[in-house]
Amino acid sequence: MRLTLRRSCAACARAKHSCDLRTPRCARCIKRKIHCVYANAPATPPAASGQEEDQLIRRPLEKFNLTGGRLGSLDPFDSYPQTRLPRERVQRLIHSFIHKIAFQYYPLDLNAASNPFLVSWWPLALGDPALFHVSLQTACLDEELLAQKGFQASEILMADSVTLLRRKIEDVSLAVQDGTMDSVITLAAIEFGKGNTDISNMHVDGVKKLVKMRGGINAVRQTSPLTARMVSWVSMLVTGRPQFETQNDLGIGDGIPPIPEWQFDSFTPHGLPGLENMDVDYEVLNVYHRLRNAFHRAQRIPFPPTQLHDLTCFVIHRLLLSAPDITSSPPSPITECLRYGIVLYMFIVQGPTYFSHAVILNTIVTRLMNHITELESIHHEYGFFDVWLLGVGMVASAGTAHYSWFVERARAMARSLDFESWNEVLINLKKILWLETAPVENNFRPHWDRMFNAADATGGLDLSQCAGPGVYENPSLLILQYKGQKV
Repeated sequence: MRLTLRRSCAACARAKHSCDLRTPRCARCIKRKIHCVYANAPATPPAASGQEEDQLIRRPLEKFNLTGGRLGSLDPFDSYPQTRLPRERVQRLIHSFIHKIAFQYYPLDLNAASNPFLVSWWPLALGDPALFHVSLQTACLDEELLAQKGFQASEILMADSVTLLRRKIEDVSLAVQDGTMDSVITLAAIEFGKGNTDISNMHVDGVKKLVKMRGGINAVRQTSPLTARMVSWVSMLVTGRPQFETQNDLGIGDGIPPIPEWQFDSFTPHGLPGLENMDVDYEVLNVYHRLRNAFHRAQRIPFPPTQLHDLTCFVIHRLLLSAPDITSSPPSPITECLRYGIVLYMFIVQGPTYFSHAVILNTIVTRLMNHITELESIHHEYGFFDVWLLGVGMVASAGTAHYSWFVERARAMARSLDFESWNEVLINLKKILWLETAPVENNFRPHWDRMFNAADATGGLDLSQCAGPGVYENPSLLILQYKGQKV
């Protein structure tokens, strides 16, 4: 006879006492010095078979005690919506989501007690069949990509996800729920990864309507920060352009808000090193100035991860929304180089969030290359701005066909300026725009070190350790990895 789900250990159940569900032993069993057994909660996840077992990468259970303390409600073997998959497969996918997917989708917070996919998303999914199916689908796709045996289970989850969502959309009160928007934007990302851009755009249009019904993206943010962040960010990644306006510098409007530090200083077009006497449009200079000030303050009080994400989202949206229509009038190459240089720099500083930003990053890199080519047609001497611009371009294009384009120009510039070491480069980078953190320096330094290495000077750069900023440590998780595989 199958064991029923129980919200206590066996000893507490027999004594009819409440159980705090702590593992490996609850408080009552510790006090009484007796064995503590959870009949319905296995100590390890159900084992995968064959190739899947060898390939699945899991975080140690000891690192994330999801059933202890404040996260007791996240016990994956407590209760969950029904699916058409076997119970053992569902439990394995649950384990994968809460121990792996949550942290790779949101690497900004590796703390199980605060990661929003565990404290906000997952409890919501346990009570929302549509979101639960979508969540399992992300874990299932990751597992199936590793196994290379087809996508049968994820297709079942996809079909049921769509059916459940259609039912929710028919009821206005259910349609505007956070779980509905979370589900729709995740499906948009999945379809985009499969190459189904029309379906992906349809999902984005749908979630935009839901956001409008809620009063705008800032109104959604007031009650569900994770939903607002994910909807605004992912919709931009899959469409290649911002889908929501930003608030103004004072925080007025219903768009994406600036962080508090953005408002501390008003912009004055003076004292901008490296950009003196350059024809840069006010809107881009304003962003540059305020961002420099925010980074300067971050040296004293570092940005919390979510605040850095909010700043990145706001800045990139603001700059891309204000980009001119090149068909109407030729833009200033200096302005556009600064615009797209800042956009790429913010992508680099933050890193991938939710899933890879490689596609939009490549688009922005191409635009930057075009404007640098225009800038090169204007006679000018190398300066701080050129060092920063080519440095950003190298990091953003690493691992792509565009990388050598930036390397060749960076080498020529380094020879012209008599640079011989990374420290000389770093001084120039800091004069334009620089966030003082070890991860940022670790993104930039390897490219220049290899350039200055005498062994590499004649044989080209070794790119084996120069991964681009849009690459995950575990590429199988990327939703954007479907292309070329039959789904």
